Order: sequence, then C-alpha cells, then structure tokens
Amino acid sequence: MKYAVVKSNGKQYKAEEGKELLLEAKYPTETKNVDLDEVLLVTNEDKVSIGEPLVKGAKVLVSVMGEEKGEKIRVSKYKAKSRYRRTIGHRSQYTRVKVEKIVS
Repeated sequence: MKYAVVKSNGKQYKAEEGKELLLEAKYPTETKNVDLDEVLLVTNEDKVSIGEPLVKGAKVLVSVMGEEKGEKIRVSKYKAKSRYRRTIGHRSQYTRVKVEKIVS
C-alpha cells in the first residue's frame, strides 16, 4: 500500500492514490491540478522514507474537485445577572481534492 503524509495549511493529511481528501486550505476551483510539495513521509510497500523535516524530491499530485462548507458551529456567550447573551455561528470552508499520484 502506497501512501504519504502531507502538510497543508498547518495540518497533516494521509494521502493515498485514488482517494479523496477534504483540505482546509482554499485552492481556487479554476486550477485543476495542484502539487502538494510539503511531504513528511512516503511509504511504498516495505520501503519507508521519513523526511527531516521534508522528503526531498517527493510531491503529491492532486486534482481539485470543488469547494464545500463544513458543519455549522454555534457559539453562545452568557453573563449571569446582566442580561447579556450573544450567539454567533461559523462554517469552515474546505476544498475537496482527489489524489492522482504520489511521486517519491
């Protein structure tokens, strides 16, 4: 089984060829192919390459499928005896990508 651990926008993701990932980074949908070059680890069957901190010459080729929104999060503030109540919401923006090839 061939997979790689990729760092994107400060978070780490396990990328396998042919699988889809939901990245927090915003990539424009006009670009079809993106190279993720911050590869921390690559495994190919029995061979494991660990980066120090990155694997030299390794990159993951992905194709952008579209943008999505995450689940809505509600945050409430409340202070007793002062009639203070606030509610705000937040939805994270994600980009769905498909891993095409892992180059090591």
